[in-house]
Amino acid sequence: MKQILQNLNTGETEVADVPIPALRKGSLLINTRRSLISAGTERMLVEFGKSGFIGKARQQPEKVREVVDKVRTDGLGPTIDAVRSKLDRPIPLGYCNVGHVLEVGKGVNGFRVRDRIVSNGPHAQVVSVPEKLCARVPDSVSDDAAAFTVLGAIALQGVRLIQPTLGETVVVTGLGVIGLMAVQLLRANGCRVLGIDLDDRKLLLAKQWGAEIVKLSQGQDPVQAAQQFSRGPGVDAVLLTASTKSSEPVSQAAKMCRKRGRLVLVGVTGLELSRADFYEKELTFQVSCSYGPGRYDPAYEDQGHDYPVGFVRWTAQRNFEAVLDMMAAGQLSLEPLVSARFGIDAARKGYKLLHEKKDALGILIDYPVDADPSPTTRTLKLEGIKAGKHDAPAVSFVGAGNYAGRILIPAFKHSGADMISVISTGGVSAAHYGRKYGFKKVSTDIDGVLQDEGTSAVVIATRHNTHAQLVCDALRAGKHVFVEKPLALNHGEFDEIQRVYDEVNRGPSHQNDTNKHGVLLMVGFNRRFAPQVVKIKSLLDGIAGPKSFVMTVNAGSLPAGHWTQDPEVGGGRIIGEACHFVDLLRFLAGAKLADFQVTYLRQTPDTTGPADNASFTLRFEDGSVGTVHYFTTGHKSFPKERLEVFCGQRVLQLDNFRKLKGYGWPRFKTMHLWRQDKGQYACAGAFINALREGRDSPIPFGELSEVSRVTIDIANSQ
Repeated sequence: MKQILQNLNTGETEVADVPIPALRKGSLLINTRRSLISAGTERMLVEFGKSGFIGKARQQPEKVREVVDKVRTDGLGPTIDAVRSKLDRPIPLGYCNVGHVLEVGKGVNGFRVRDRIVSNGPHAQVVSVPEKLCARVPDSVSDDAAAFTVLGAIALQGVRLIQPTLGETVVVTGLGVIGLMAVQLLRANGCRVLGIDLDDRKLLLAKQWGAEIVKLSQGQDPVQAAQQFSRGPGVDAVLLTASTKSSEPVSQAAKMCRKRGRLVLVGVTGLELSRADFYEKELTFQVSCSYGPGRYDPAYEDQGHDYPVGFVRWTAQRNFEAVLDMMAAGQLSLEPLVSARFGIDAARKGYKLLHEKKDALGILIDYPVDADPSPTTRTLKLEGIKAGKHDAPAVSFVGAGNYAGRILIPAFKHSGADMISVISTGGVSAAHYGRKYGFKKVSTDIDGVLQDEGTSAVVIATRHNTHAQLVCDALRAGKHVFVEKPLALNHGEFDEIQRVYDEVNRGPSHQNDTNKHGVLLMVGFNRRFAPQVVKIKSLLDGIAGPKSFVMTVNAGSLPAGHWTQDPEVGGGRIIGEACHFVDLLRFLAGAKLADFQVTYLRQTPDTTGPADNASFTLRFEDGSVGTVHYFTTGHKSFPKERLEVFCGQRVLQLDNFRKLKGYGWPRFKTMHLWRQDKGQYACAGAFINALREGRDSPIPFGELSEVSRVTIDIANSQ
């Protein structure tokens, strides 16, 4: 299918061929008929992309600080790679979509196949959208008009926050599509409206819909005009729908308002506020969030949990429905807002117009009416891909997120694997990495890849809650498996993996397997493969007696709503990340885990969710002891990972996988690297070489079992 993507590095817009997205639980698969380019948001994205590196930095100073901190801790090389990777990934454009339902996901109620609906889906022939961000289109509303629904909901949410009453005076600053729709919504509320803009054509439209206007292009003073418009005391409210870096619109809005007036920001402006402007009048200022309550709430969007109507009357979805009802009643005039239209194949012309014509309003994208997407388009074959070497293991990737694309896929490519298929739920990242790293196919069909006879090994790099099931499915399909940590979130999942692993490795299906060791299963515990860790291991092997390990992890904080903190999805950071350090100490000790002790630090007594600050001590059967301090409360300028080893009157210190120092070692002092190396490439290479040479897994299954079970027990000790 066709989809519009933007390269953040160059700002170039392309119409790309990507597989149709997978149908997710709680979502709808929609065949698009029309979509609308958002002149404000999408123009801003395009201009950001076209700006140079310095220009991008100036627009995002907080990101610059993050980059500087990363250089200090991880070094220049990894930081440059991370920034380039971030800018290299294309982003889907668009969020105003109209189409017909193709498929209904599990758990969806109230929608049927062939329903005509609006959604916040991107510019693509087929989109997958959560049901709470969809609404059915009344028969009397055209596709062209319905394409304005999402922008109308943004305007409506801003109006709702103003809480207008009949007869109040409201200023709308910035008369783009959202501003002009807000004018009509305010007039429908019985308000007197004053429109402000530089563009005379937009002012004429606002006047046509009942607003009085201020012509900034002719030097009219907006503050004075607002005072006259209010008949003296100042206007009741100002809705800011402008897009500018200047703080002047906010300052002017404060001066326009009466005592205890209201300001609501819907657009983007500078926010250098004068306290005096707000203090003397006791003004209220609020930023409106998109379409309304529920937006950016994973429980609402991804899990489909609605807010009770008795407590939250207007959610994002209900705002969609209200806008559509106004369209059906003829209370919103939208045809004058259409500046141009293009077919999906000519969409780049629309973005060129958007960039060159600053007064452009709504630009519509049309899609082929006779398009008939079928399940076969969930997989695309890429042209011009060379076959791998005859002895190269054939590898497919399930998951194409940031870590997979930046680290894992390049590592497996470097190891000499024959890259067969790459899968992502939405299809965009799969198509990008598929072309970049020479995969033969890109897809959103997991079952198709697992049943592909041309794939001998599967790399699983999805969210944590999918790992166990995908591992079992891949093993049953006779595929070797490399899975990103963690292997499982609980003992039940691991027990099933153990059962399937034992079953497939002693069953008749592998009697003719070229790999005499059966189906391999390996977890991406890369730190044991890091060159400095390998050196530490070689030094420790010459020391008799138990060792003491101290691992300090300055993990950094994550938002409470991050998916890794969801017990059902990520399992928390002890399971999701601290497992790395359990494995690292298990490897260095070279002895089985015997038991553990753990102490958790909670920020407050009533903190909910998985605890992500802990100190735990591991005891090994040879008497060695290892303590892991895993903290999220440290400063980001401090190194993320530090390992200290004490044994035989000697000490080793590894600082963030860059500097290794020895104290008291006869023939070893330092091993420093130019750039950080946590062993990802060596880890992938070890797995591929094991397949190529028919050897056992580089990490024995017994060690995977120990590490997985102990980590789960540590997490369960909260």
